[in-house]
Amino acid sequence: MVLLIIVLVVGFVLYSMYAGLFKKRNGALEALSSIDVQLKMRSDLLPNVLTIAAKFMEHEKELLSSVTELRNRASAPYDKNNPAAVNEHFAANAALGAQMGKLQVTMEAYPTLKSDQPMMEAMRSYNEVEARLAAARRAYNASVTELNNAVQIFPSSAIANAVSIKSMPFFETDEASKAPVNAKDYLN
Repeated sequence: MVLLIIVLVVGFVLYSMYAGLFKKRNGALEALSSIDVQLKMRSDLLPNVLTIAAKFMEHEKELLSSVTELRNRASAPYDKNNPAAVNEHFAANAALGAQMGKLQVTMEAYPTLKSDQPMMEAMRSYNEVEARLAAARRAYNASVTELNNAVQIFPSSAIANAVSIKSMPFFETDEASKAPVNAKDYLN
């Protein structure tokens, strides 16, 4: 009888760890999907911003085409279960964010564009999406912390290895995004 109780308790503990790992992985994937939803909103909004900006910024065609190309790369499908693909997806979106920062600074040189009502609304919407994207990234990193702790700490690490649950990468900003922005660099 005592042996049966020990087996049941051990079985319950192992099952709890097993179920917890899947809950944590699914939470991290859900958080990653939340980032993708916000990125999709940003991607859908960018053509409107670029169309309005192109009307005023004839001299900035290279920047506008760069943003368009990066938008296409950043919105390409990827394997959410492949940490390298997730990192590549994050890098493409970081590059797009950096180019959008350049676009916003460059737009400051065009007073007519800054005062254009559709452009102001588009940029306001863009800034709202960016704020929601930042919140989604924080939630993702919190979920990844929980998952990675469970995957890396014994005894749940043994179960994670047995069922092939792997650590997921954190969202990290690239070095270029951390550098201070000097508006003079973009207003030549």
